[in-house]
Amino acid sequence: MKLRVTVDIVLFTIRDRQLQLLLIKRLVKPFQNRYALPGGFVREDESLDAAAVRELREETGIDKVYLEQLYTFGDPKRDPRGRVITVAYYALVPHTQSLRAGTDASDAAWFPVTGYPPLAFDHRKIVDYAHLRVRNKLDYTNVGFELLPPKFTLTELQLVHEAILGENLDKRNFRRKITQKGIVKPTGEWVQTGRKPPQLYRFSNAVR
Repeated sequence: MKLRVTVDIVLFTIRDRQLQLLLIKRLVKPFQNRYALPGGFVREDESLDAAAVRELREETGIDKVYLEQLYTFGDPKRDPRGRVITVAYYALVPHTQSLRAGTDASDAAWFPVTGYPPLAFDHRKIVDYAHLRVRNKLDYTNVGFELLPPKFTLTELQLVHEAILGENLDKRNFRRKITQKGIVKPTGEWVQTGRKPPQLYRFSNAVR
């Protein structure tokens, strides 16, 4: 029995104040015309990380993103083509990234994590695991900053947290918590809107 290895990428962004993930519609069997995560087989001459970057670029046109290895999924029956183990990654991008479908996909589109179409293989399990990982990392890492531009307001940062957690947060408590952690610092710039323009902040390089 030949063992093959794939990579699959759960790509998150914030759109319309919701955490959304990128899905592609498969052009080939198995699961033809079913939505799936971007991904594919690892080549013999490349590392897992290189394969993840390549597949994401080929299938969506997106590169230069924050990628982190998530988990290895190896149920013997997860792929009808045979014994295929997948190494899953998750990635985070600002919503300004543009998309294009690759040669083996008919469509690439964003869907809210709270409601997306049936997925190929065991990709729903992978999405759920990735969402849980990002939620858990919000409290002790800078993972949310990957979804923001280099300069942002505290309101924008709060919206990212609310989208990932799926709940509204108290503005005063949130700002106090962020300030106490020391993970943001003011830029000395303000957004010129209204009589009380919000201040712009940037990430203070805390350990990820």
